[in-house]
Parts: sequence; C-alpha cells; structure tokens
Amino acid sequence: MKFSSKVKKCGLSPMRKFHPYAVAAEQAGKKIYHLNIGQPDVETPPAFFDAVKNFSLPVLAYAPSPGLPVMIDAIQRYYDNLDMHFDKSEILVTTGGSEALAIVLQCILDDGDEILIPEPFYPNYNTMVRTCGASIHPIPTSPEEGYRYAVRERIEAEINEHTRAIMVTNPGNPTGVVLTPDEMRMMCDIAKEHELFIIGDEAYREFVYAGEPLQSMGQFDDAPENVVVIDTVSKRFSACGARIGCILTRNHELLGEAMKYCQSRLSVATLDQVASAALYDVGPEYFAAVREEYKRRRDTVVAKLKEIPGVICECPKGAFYIMAALPVDDADKFQKWLLEEFDDNGDTVMFAPGAPFYATPGKGVNEIRIAYVLKQDKLERAMDLLALGIKKYNETH
Repeated sequence: MKFSSKVKKCGLSPMRKFHPYAVAAEQAGKKIYHLNIGQPDVETPPAFFDAVKNFSLPVLAYAPSPGLPVMIDAIQRYYDNLDMHFDKSEILVTTGGSEALAIVLQCILDDGDEILIPEPFYPNYNTMVRTCGASIHPIPTSPEEGYRYAVRERIEAEINEHTRAIMVTNPGNPTGVVLTPDEMRMMCDIAKEHELFIIGDEAYREFVYAGEPLQSMGQFDDAPENVVVIDTVSKRFSACGARIGCILTRNHELLGEAMKYCQSRLSVATLDQVASAALYDVGPEYFAAVREEYKRRRDTVVAKLKEIPGVICECPKGAFYIMAALPVDDADKFQKWLLEEFDDNGDTVMFAPGAPFYATPGKGVNEIRIAYVLKQDKLERAMDLLALGIKKYNETH
C-alpha cells in the first residue's frame, strides 16, 4: 500500500519514541524516572472537577464550532486582565494548543513554503509543518549562547521568497528562553516589514521566574494582520488531559479560513470546555505557588548539571525545560543504553534526545531536553542517575 509523501517526511516524537524500551525495562523490574515528557505533576485546580460534577444538562450536545460562549468569555477576561483586548469573534476554541497550531499552519502554508522557527524547537512542529507540504527553515542557536536567537540580522538573513511566517515559543520549549519586551517588539516589527505572520506559541506564559510581567505577542495591536497567538489550558492549569486550546488573532480573514477547519471537525468537547472555563477563576496565589515550585526544581536541575564534567547548559528563564549538551557521543544511543543496560539499584532515567529538536542535520546529537516536572526528591534522584549513567557510559564506550 502507498502512503503519503508528507507523512513519510515526519518522524516519531523524541519524547515518546523510547516507550517500547521503557516498557521492556519496567517489565525487567527497573524503575524509570521520567524527564522526557512535559506532563506536570502539579495538581489540577479543583474548580475543573467541580464544574464536571455540577454539569447537569440532560443532553451532552455539540458545542458551537468556534467554542462555547462560557469558554470564549473566560479567555477574553484573561487577556483583558493582561491589558490585551480581543473581541469574542477573534477567539476560536480548539482541541488543545496542538490543534490550534495545526489549523493556523494549514491556513497559511502551502507546498514549498517555509516557516522560520528558532532551533531547537518542539519536534511536533515538524510534523505539523510537513503535513502542510511546507518545511521549517531554522533560525540557528547554540548551547554556548544559551540558545538565544532574537537578533534582527540573524533572523532577516534567513528570510527568503518562500518564507510565510515566523513562529516562536515564548517561554521556550525546549530551551526555557524568555524574550525581552524589546526582543518581542523587534520580532513583531520584522514580521510587519516583511509581510509575514508572527505566531506566538504561548503555552508556558505563566512560567517565568525573574518576576517579569506576563507578556504576549497579542499586546502588539498595531500588527493586527500579522499576529497570531496560540494558547492552552494544558500547562497553565496542569490540565493537559482537558485538550482545550485557542487561536487568538485580529486578522479576520485568517479567522474566516480557520473556521473551515473548526466546522469540519464539528466542535471541541463540550464538557471539557465547561470545566476549563471554570479554571480561569483560579486566583493569582495558585500561579505564584506553582512558579515557586518550578523555580526550585529548575535550580536543582541546573545545580546538578553543573556538577557533571563536560555538560554545557544555561539557566532557563521560563517554562519547565532545560536543554543541555552532554559529554556523550550520541544522546539517542545513550538513552537506549540507559534503558537496556544501565541501572543503579534498579533505577534508571529517561530524557528526550536532542537531535529531533533540530531541522539542521547533525545538530543536537549530544544534546538532551529535560522536563523538570517531578517532585523534588524524585528530581534529585533522576539527576544523580543521569550523572552516574554518563560516567559509566563513557567508561564502556
């Protein structure tokens, strides 16, 4: 049977590709400390489950294709509180941030088009872009520079006749890079000057650790045709399983095109929208406590990594990931070895190997992404396992 050339250009998720090896390791009696997937262990606010329990309509009906009014109202209030106003007609509710991105990319990319994305980037971007017939044109970064990329000359050097958009994850996954206000303004200006879309994937907006005010590309209302914001309840409220996201843009032509996809998938889950809307009433004390918890975890990971000879990493400013270069020949081979051949008192560790986070062949081979989503004692043990693993791997390889 023949399969599409577009899907053949896609790869498996580096966060999940070692699942069969993990299953085999667990069946062999090993305990695995998972640093590979950004699944927070912070408790989801009870408001979500209370809304589910209190849902009492006699029929669980389709929601409107743009989203339930209660969900759209909640999102609008949230942005109004950040001094960024979007009309209700400028908000489309989606099945998670992933569908929001997929819809936007399907609307703006065609065969042979390119989208500029700083590398390393969230690997699923590659699948979303490839299935549009387009490709990612990377904006290069390096571990030695802390993966920073917001330099006008560097970005403009990558723009060509195939470029249709620039996309940034801010705060960054996998790097934890946080753009400054001036850098955000500059990125938006470049998009305006070159008539490009500027897409802000802002799933981790709440997770900044230096007391910065919360920012969004949505603050630039002088670029209504260019700016697209992707948002989600997944990370903000530790509600990844709810699968509720949204598209926000003042570009009404884009909204009209996106509606075709929204209608073709009928609607987003009604009950998940009702419950997710209730999350937006959670107070600021929730976010303050969560930020402090992740800051402690970040500091633990950075301190532990800096104790390992040969590791290159910078302290991330946001999100809950860190990208690091390890003193190993191949992070992919190292991960497989950790699951198949290594343990310390029956324990081993998983991360996400770095190469699939890059579009440039050969880059990221010895890099990894760590998601610091475990509780403190487990995180410390996981980092000790990583250090032991590196030492033993290099002794035997």
